[in-house]
Amino acid sequence: MASDAREWLETDGLGGFAMGPVAGPRARRYHGLLVAATTPPTGRVLLVSGVDVTVETPHGRWWLSAQRYAPDTTTGDGDAHLESFAHEPWPTWTFCLPDGTRLAHELFMRAGTPQVFLSWRLLAGAARSGDERAAARLTVRPFLAGRDFHALMSENAAFSFEPALADGEIHFHPYAGVPAIATASSGAYQHQPFWYRRFLYEEERRRGLGCEEDLASPGAWTFELGDGEAALLFGAELDARSTRVPAVEALETARAFERARRAALGGPHDRAAEQYLVARGAGCTIIAGYPWFGDWGRDTFIALRGLGLARGRVLEAVGVLSTWAGLVSEGMLPNWFPDATGVPAYNSVDAPLWYVVAASEAIQDAGPALAAVERRRLADAVEAILVGYANGTRYGIRATDDGLLAAGAPGQQLTWMDARVDGHAITPRIGKPVEVQALWLNALAAAAALGAPSATRWRALFEIGAASFEARFWDEARGRLYDVVDCDHVPGTVDARLRPNQIFAAGGLPLSLLSPARARRVVDAVEASLLTPLGLRTLGPEEPGYRPRYEGGVVERDGAYHDGTVWPWLMGPFAEAHVRVHGNDAAAVEVARARFLEPLARELETAGLGHLPEVADGEAPHRPGGCPFQAWSLGELLRLDRKVLAPRSGSIIAAPAPRASRRGDPR
Repeated sequence: MASDAREWLETDGLGGFAMGPVAGPRARRYHGLLVAATTPPTGRVLLVSGVDVTVETPHGRWWLSAQRYAPDTTTGDGDAHLESFAHEPWPTWTFCLPDGTRLAHELFMRAGTPQVFLSWRLLAGAARSGDERAAARLTVRPFLAGRDFHALMSENAAFSFEPALADGEIHFHPYAGVPAIATASSGAYQHQPFWYRRFLYEEERRRGLGCEEDLASPGAWTFELGDGEAALLFGAELDARSTRVPAVEALETARAFERARRAALGGPHDRAAEQYLVARGAGCTIIAGYPWFGDWGRDTFIALRGLGLARGRVLEAVGVLSTWAGLVSEGMLPNWFPDATGVPAYNSVDAPLWYVVAASEAIQDAGPALAAVERRRLADAVEAILVGYANGTRYGIRATDDGLLAAGAPGQQLTWMDARVDGHAITPRIGKPVEVQALWLNALAAAAALGAPSATRWRALFEIGAASFEARFWDEARGRLYDVVDCDHVPGTVDARLRPNQIFAAGGLPLSLLSPARARRVVDAVEASLLTPLGLRTLGPEEPGYRPRYEGGVVERDGAYHDGTVWPWLMGPFAEAHVRVHGNDAAAVEVARARFLEPLARELETAGLGHLPEVADGEAPHRPGGCPFQAWSLGELLRLDRKVLAPRSGSIIAAPAPRASRRGDPR
């Protein structure tokens, strides 16, 4: 099998993860076997970057791994011996060596623990005799780091190679202030410390970022494969706890636990969805994407509708919303948390409104099963958000006399189109952005329906805003909506460029703000210029400034981020609006599934395995880019499949798992 750039992902439910390419050398600074969250789900450090693996039989010695070094050197040809790969229920590689020896390598993380388990075993079907196969010897040499997972490491005198022995384990403590690495194995360890210099990460080079790193290797383990399965455990010592069990016993226990846990979740897409649900303090939240995102407010509430509610995991969804309910400040919720210590950023106008939409749907879906105290906690957060927005809060966010919501201040980017280059907002959209009005009016209607303390006030404000919306935003000449009105807070000015944001007002949210005829014209206009098999373009190809490719360095990519780049998550609101205006009978839904759902489902096996990417190129072949494992992309796919376009016949995506308890595992 040739080098395969598809990527696999394992997670620990705490914000930590392991990830890498199916075949070939590690290509990202984030590729690693153990990334641990020191303050779940933040404070992530990369502890174990990778391993070199060789197998020796009486007939030769072969690599099962590959490494890339600067300027352009590759060592190891493990790809050449790779027979097959499977990512379910966890990453599993099958190798066939030139002498006929066949081996299986498995890797998985156990939920709730910052540990990764690796194993190798001989398979039946080798061409050699049993005695010769019993002589197979495996050697595994790890590459250790101990750095912030966004950073890169260079050779330095501060790194400590010295191992410590405790309860049958070998511990490495690379740096003060970084968790120690606990290891346990069924093999023999030999201490041979070396620095390996100038690892080259091709994906980082392609993205115009730092791409070389030095890593430390303290020694190597050897295993006699004829004696049974070779087992190796790496764990982060976040506290005084330790594994304190032999690696083989730990492997068998963890494997049985994970097999049962994952089977209980349902199909592979439910297991993929579960990887984004992580601990935050005593509660839970959603990681926006792996490898580099944390739990972003906007992403959390958008993704929650598919990853939680559409899968029937209503109480888990309520748990996420309850965790965030205590973070309301002046009507706003954090847009993001720093990965290290620091103050959360309250700089999103739409995140709190998405919270209201998700909370309303969760309360409705939970029904009588929702405890009164939980319902009140969510309802109080909704009330606090709307009071803050109606009265006025940060960054010029305030309800105006026309019942609509103004937002924005110079130098800030408050909507989901939030790219910045050298401190400059690429799409500031100051004024009254169209999707913000759709969310605002949906939030007001939802709060009124929930019987909020100020329900009468919200209903009256909704009626004023709804009456103003079409008059202010309808562009009759183009048969669609303006993207922003009162630009830069100048009354009467408009931004008429064709962007996908108007789809939220035409049926992409629970409440459409347009007449059926106008909603159909909007959907048709968006479909004609913005629709691709992987989602919607962020700017019409005919508009000035359109960027067809998401490529190049940081400046080039951020410049294209919302000016032509495709976003898969937008397929959710688009398909929802499409069936509303074009009919939602059984035949129409089947057509919509074939047109809008099946292309996305095929993408699940092309890049981040079992997941969808953050973005794709605006032009064919729509190469995926950005974050390879994106929560709201997968969430909206599941919401389409399980709710919006629920199949009248066979589903292309596995059926949802039965409703479980608040947490399906001991995270």
